[in-house]
Amino acid sequence: MRRAVIVAAATLSVLAACTSAPNPPSTGAPTAAPTGQSADPELAAAVTRLVTEQQEKLHLRAVLYAVRVDGKEIVTGAVGESMTAVPATPDMYFRNGAVAEAYMSTLLLLLVDEGVVKLDDRLSTWLPDFPHSGEVTLRQLAQMTSGYVDYEQLPELTEANYAAPFKAWTPEELLAYIADKPLWYPPGTNWNYAHTNYLLLGLALEKITGKDLATALRERVLDPLGLVHTTDPGGTAVIPEPPLHAFSSERRQQLQVPASVPFYEESTYWDPSWTFARGAIQTSNVADLLTTAERVFSGELLSPESYAQMVTTDLRGKTSNVPGCPGSCFDQNIGYTYGLGIVTTGNWLVQDPLFSGESAVAAYLPSQKAAIAVAVTYEPEAFDPTTGAYQNLADQLWRMVAAEVVPNDPPPIK
Repeated sequence: MRRAVIVAAATLSVLAACTSAPNPPSTGAPTAAPTGQSADPELAAAVTRLVTEQQEKLHLRAVLYAVRVDGKEIVTGAVGESMTAVPATPDMYFRNGAVAEAYMSTLLLLLVDEGVVKLDDRLSTWLPDFPHSGEVTLRQLAQMTSGYVDYEQLPELTEANYAAPFKAWTPEELLAYIADKPLWYPPGTNWNYAHTNYLLLGLALEKITGKDLATALRERVLDPLGLVHTTDPGGTAVIPEPPLHAFSSERRQQLQVPASVPFYEESTYWDPSWTFARGAIQTSNVADLLTTAERVFSGELLSPESYAQMVTTDLRGKTSNVPGCPGSCFDQNIGYTYGLGIVTTGNWLVQDPLFSGESAVAAYLPSQKAAIAVAVTYEPEAFDPTTGAYQNLADQLWRMVAAEVVPNDPPPIK
């Protein structure tokens, strides 16, 4: 691994001096052997071989992975390092980001099944003072069709967040960035990915249930499905032991680090409060991601009617790019269609978070009950040397694994 500057947010003097803190020479990527008894040792070996090969090709620091088909364990393993000379292991914890969208949508649909709310109820019932709440429904929040601007896409939020990555944000601070901005389109007429939707949905769910969101999710979704390793740390940046350490170069441009200067900093404990709804900013492990794919993505807790709403592809052919909207506005198609908290790609159901130097995927193929979970961190070479930008390589990797596991029905390759 090449030499790199590793800085904390408060030590920019190190950056200014352009000193370089070399890591010890790499002796090769440690591999944690697959754990447990496999129902298909040959397939397990093929998946492990693929992951090991792609770890090097994609410049991944660590990969945690697990596969189960029709309830039978195929493989769980890890390759690479969490920190220098600390091997990655399958039991390590990481932030699960957008996976919690599926938990929140499940909670919403449970309330619909019980007759507590309707999907077409207006947000103004619970948040009457928020702009456009009288026009926007719970369904539109859950399906990202409200038209609200995504606060996360605003340059001023990005600048503030990168300037203070350990800051704890409140929902009110985040929503203030978009409260005076017009909708991208009339609610229900188009689509754009916006963290704003689930931030507002979380506030509404707290008022509907009369409980904080973390408690409501724990009681109604996580505990019933046995997701014991998935928790909200209660407004802190804590990750349970053992954590999967993440590193990033994404602040390069904001900190004006020249491309000629190696730049790679630990991002494990950057505060994630800007990312999602209060009470659903969670940590998890690869085992719970796999269970999520099997039990949440199959709608185990829901009525058939509500599950159909969750995995609907009815946005295909009904959306279009929005002039002026950033990359979060695009046509829904066979490669990506957003339902309620779950994305359909080909015949697979997925969620794939990416932030703070880590990405992950939970994926499920209902027809064959095939579940895949992947979490990855990045080597310095995975980041653009000028801008520090990087891709969701967990999303690329799981698609390769899926083609190995279910060769007759692989997901689209991006």
